[in-house]
Amino acid sequence: MTECITNRIVFQASGRRNITADFSGGTITSDAGVLLLRRTDERIRLLDRFADCFTDHRNPGLIEHSVRDLVAQRVFAIALGYEDLNDHDDLSRDPLLAAAAGKSDPTGVSRKRKRDILRPLATRSTLNRLELTPASASPASRYKKIVYDAQKIEALLLDLFLEAHNKPPTEIVIDLDATDDTLYGQQEGRFFHGYYNEYCYLPLYAFCGGHLLAARLRSSNIDASLGSVDLLEQIIGHIRVEWPETKIIVRGDSGFCREEIMAWCEGKEAVDYVFGLAKNSRLTAVIKEELDGARLLYEKSGKSARIFKELRYKTLKSWSRERRVVAKAEHLAKGSNPRFVVTSLAPERFEARALYENLYCARGEMENRIKEQQMCLFADRTSSGKMRANQLRLYFSSIAYVLVNALRRLGLKGTRMSKARCDTIRLKLLKIGAFVKVTARRIWVKMTSAFPCKQIFMAACKKMQFTPLRC
Repeated sequence: MTECITNRIVFQASGRRNITADFSGGTITSDAGVLLLRRTDERIRLLDRFADCFTDHRNPGLIEHSVRDLVAQRVFAIALGYEDLNDHDDLSRDPLLAAAAGKSDPTGVSRKRKRDILRPLATRSTLNRLELTPASASPASRYKKIVYDAQKIEALLLDLFLEAHNKPPTEIVIDLDATDDTLYGQQEGRFFHGYYNEYCYLPLYAFCGGHLLAARLRSSNIDASLGSVDLLEQIIGHIRVEWPETKIIVRGDSGFCREEIMAWCEGKEAVDYVFGLAKNSRLTAVIKEELDGARLLYEKSGKSARIFKELRYKTLKSWSRERRVVAKAEHLAKGSNPRFVVTSLAPERFEARALYENLYCARGEMENRIKEQQMCLFADRTSSGKMRANQLRLYFSSIAYVLVNALRRLGLKGTRMSKARCDTIRLKLLKIGAFVKVTARRIWVKMTSAFPCKQIFMAACKKMQFTPLRC
């Protein structure tokens, strides 16, 4: 039985020893790994540039939290697992998070108002104003005066991608995908989506490998591919300035197999595409012989069988030209499973099986990255009433992903955690108990001696201190 005596808690004995606990340990944090995130930020210069994407109309003489302080606090907190603004009422007292965010007074003893003493960081009310500032805000606005620039944030994501390479790659693959962001309130832009059978947003993502290139929040009453050409023009135009000779392949599922996108790629030099193609009776009839052959192979071996076929195909109305299609005639235990992809790539570059299995199917890795951002970094925490505020929340999640991915790419390369998911990195390397002592000249962080990943933590710090910025 648990027994509370004043501020002391006595638990059931362990052997001959009673277990007694209280809250007199002093200034202790459970998030000492934020120092590793700070080191990562120093390597890629992320948060300073992210803060530059905001215009602050506040009176400088009346503020205690700069825009840089606010965005650093928000991004670090998301990476550490704190998804809600409500969490910051408690986090605002953490001196180590304050130090990581760059606060000159990490203890909060110099705050102007008495009620803010010992709170070095902003609470939810201040952060909420940051999110809810309308685009039209000006110095004359009463409370909400910090305006973000979406174009600058999107350009920053692309700059970070370019900087992550020592030299221009010969070829890159840009993945496009849309996903559902479930809504439970009456948010602006909320619509019911028949495929997902729920009220949701339909954000559009672009990735290149593990690098996030874009994350745009959209209403769900649209085609999944809407806005893809504009996004590709922005992304590829930005990349071409630095990498004019790099070949680019655009990849997506059948939701992006649209005449507008394919024609745009075909009109650009060194831009190819491979998209899924929804099956129909005409396509299935063309590969009937291959489907029968796959069925016979399955019946003979008892294992799934695949036969690939090349064909030239043009829709009756929607396509402007005939295009190369690769068909996969497959038979599984559950029956026939035909699949098709359309591409501008010539057979000399990718024969049918390699195109489907090695190139097209690799797009599944992007889906893992989207899940990582939504499940681990709260990209779906879009509960604000305004769509503009929810887009900013998506940007915060995106910047947090870039930060953790940079830690994984730069600091954890060559370790057993080089491919760990964001939540695993958080659990193993960021959630560290430590005693924090702030003196006049130093902030002492005494981490637990029982930390099991000490060697990986130290190795990551060393790599990001001495390795060059680019990987």
